Amino acid sequence: MTEPTLAIVERTLDRAADLETESAVTVLQAARDDVRALAGEPDVDEDRRQELATRLDQRLREVSERDVYDSGLGAAMNPTEDDAP
Repeated sequence: MTEPTLAIVERTLDRAADLETESAVTVLQAARDDVRALAGEPDVDEDRRQELATRLDQRLREVSERDVYDSGLGAAMNPTEDDAP
């Protein structure tokens, strides 16, 4: 298996946008683990690694909440929307 790099993790992050929720969460969690494993590596740009870790966490939250909003519960959770009950 190929050692993870920031470029590979970045491509994985982009690819996860096209996946169904369950698959996206699995792929993003694996990518997050890869980013964490790269911490402290001498040839890794730490600022870029931290930025990717933040983007992964944000994308995981977005994907996890995507189904809630798609099911209509999002309007109930955000009453400022026009279709809120």
